[in-house]
Amino acid sequence: MGTNREALYYYTVKYRGNYRRIQQAVLSREPYESVYDPVSFLCIGDPEYPAEFYRLKSPPRIVFYEGDLSLLKTRKIAIVGSRIQSDYGKTITAGIASEAGKRYTVVSGMAKGTDAIAQSHAERTIGILGNGLDVVYPKCNAALYYKVRREGLLLSEYPPAVSPSREAFPFRNRLIAALGEKLIVPSCRIKGGTLTTVNAALELGKEVITVPYPIDDLTGDGCNRLIRDGAEFLVSLEDVADL
Repeated sequence: MGTNREALYYYTVKYRGNYRRIQQAVLSREPYESVYDPVSFLCIGDPEYPAEFYRLKSPPRIVFYEGDLSLLKTRKIAIVGSRIQSDYGKTITAGIASEAGKRYTVVSGMAKGTDAIAQSHAERTIGILGNGLDVVYPKCNAALYYKVRREGLLLSEYPPAVSPSREAFPFRNRLIAALGEKLIVPSCRIKGGTLTTVNAALELGKEVITVPYPIDDLTGDGCNRLIRDGAEFLVSLEDVADL
């Protein structure tokens, strides 16, 4: 803490949201300049800063937002999974999100596949991006992006105009894991970015819940592996009501 908002914003813009370089600038008390930009953001230490982020080893110094901040005060559950899904995975994801959305705000990453289906079927949703809030990515989710910005909440630790990068998405996933009381994984490959969110949730002591897949459905082989390793699992959509 101890660094003023103007300095934090300057460092974040200068270093394009790079967490390590922002930290170095803060610790070295690097000189800064006044920068005006009509964007909304929360700084670490602000009253409305997400309390869940304080549990992270690397909480973002700044969180940019668009939408309804009151959703941060609701009960939240994270739903993430693979971009490529089978018909079974799509159906299960939609059903879980619809049922969970009756009591929780659904948190996810606005990606293709599982994220998009979950957020499209949720009554309330928070999308956490790995790029600036003014960058629509992926383009195929443009309608969802504008819907969440209008009716839900978008969050990002990256300032405007920052494009997505390979490094940003796994780092972004820690925020998804932190915001959700629990993490549901309705589809997952053994090798894939979903497991970075799973690992982040486990590090935070969060419950990870998945669903079983047919043995020949490779889009869910990661889910079966999670079950083998001790994850909780749903055997029907009625189970979601008990979460």
